[in-house]
Amino acid sequence: MVDDDFQASALTPRHKAALGFSDAFFAAAGPPDAATQAAISAQFTDAEIAEMGIGLALFHGFSKLLIAVGAEPEQMDITVLRTPGSPSEQ
Repeated sequence: MVDDDFQASALTPRHKAALGFSDAFFAAAGPPDAATQAAISAQFTDAEIAEMGIGLALFHGFSKLLIAVGAEPEQMDITVLRTPGSPSEQ
């Protein structure tokens, strides 16, 4: 249920809000849209939102480090996501 159509899935509103937050974070295109912000605020406290953001930043950073130092398992699938704040790919 965690794919590009998660909003139409049977996930709970809380899970959908968390995935929307994650999608917005990894899109690195500025703040989430108003609907996503409203869903996040309705489901999570400010402290929980901060914790999710910190967790996502750490997970993203460590995954980039793993690739940069060549420590990923040989059979691991790799998805390339641009670093938040980096220029868009052409």
